[in-house]
Formats: sequence, C-alpha cells, structure tokens
Amino acid sequence: MSEIATETKGHRWFAAMYDKLSRVSERRQVARLRRELLGDLHGDVLEIGAGTGLNFEHYPADARVVALEPDPHMLRRAREKLRPNIELRQAPAESLPFGDASFDAVVSTLVLCTVDDVQRSLAEIRRVLRPAGRLVFIEHVRADGFSGSVQDAIRPAWGYFAAGCNPNRRTGQALADAAFRVTSLQHTEFAPIIPVIYGTAEPT
Repeated sequence: MSEIATETKGHRWFAAMYDKLSRVSERRQVARLRRELLGDLHGDVLEIGAGTGLNFEHYPADARVVALEPDPHMLRRAREKLRPNIELRQAPAESLPFGDASFDAVVSTLVLCTVDDVQRSLAEIRRVLRPAGRLVFIEHVRADGFSGSVQDAIRPAWGYFAAGCNPNRRTGQALADAAFRVTSLQHTEFAPIIPVIYGTAEPT
C-alpha cells in the first residue's frame, strides 16, 4: 500500500463529521447500494473520490483496488479502513495518474457532484478503462420541477457547507455527453429534493 502526498488544502471539519453525517443514510439505503454494485467487481478496480473509505468493506477480496482521494483529511480517515487488497493514493479525478486502459472497472459513488470539472473527469475515466470495462456509479442529481429550482437556489450555501458539493448536477446527461452508454440505471432518492441514480455505464 502506498500514498502520494500533495498540497491539497481539503476540508478538515467536513471530513471529521462525514462518517457521522452518513450513518443514517448508510443504514437506510446507501450501504445496500454499495454492496449491490461493488460486490461482483473483480480484476483491476479504480475508485475515484474514496472519501473516508465507506466503500472499502464492500469490495470482494480478489479485487485489486486502487482508491484515489484528493482531500488529505478524508485520506487520513480512509487509511483507517484499508484492507489488504486496497491501495490508497492522493489524486483528483480530473488527472488520473495511470496509463490508458489500466482498469476493468472505475467506481464513482457520490463523487461527480464535487469534482471541479465533470467532463474532464469522465474523459479521464474513459481513458483508463479497458475496452470491456465499466463505470459503476451512485450519484445524486438535479431533480425535476420545483425541487430542481430549490436545488439551484441552495447550491451556493450547500456547496459551502458540503465541501463543494453541487446538489443540482445533471450527471445522467453528463455521462451521455462524455460518450458513455448506460447499461443499467435505477432511480431512488435520499430525501425529497435529493434524487439519486445508480448503475453501470460503458464507453462507446
């Protein structure tokens, strides 16, 4: 296991509270989605935006996982959850430190709402995926109608308190724009104004 240190400032207090803030949603729903989507991943797997490592327990023991997280405070907490088959590094999704066609799967769970550049991140994911590889995702997205307008209105404050999260990203459309073909798609919600999409996609 190794880490690459950078000078990323990060979000100290959000990282400190993240696991506590996530407990209710993990018990109600998110942990089940993680198990469902990650439990059959094998081979070389890249996770972007690993956060505090909430996905780590759900990977099969024979998956060779490289987990990336740009925030040094999140990274420290993720280190506490490491398993023998997981390597932890510090890097952003927009600049993946790997060669082309390096991975059988890329995992993104509640990450594309926070990246600085969604299209660049998705282009990097396409680049490192092998021809038969897949993107596995759980992402909250912009709602339709009035709820979407509420998300638009609260985005500045939401982002300030939630480490740069954008609650109103149109991630489904971003996948299509980045030439991904969605092969499995399910819808749910974490709250009335937090709709979620989850499933798999392949580069076209």
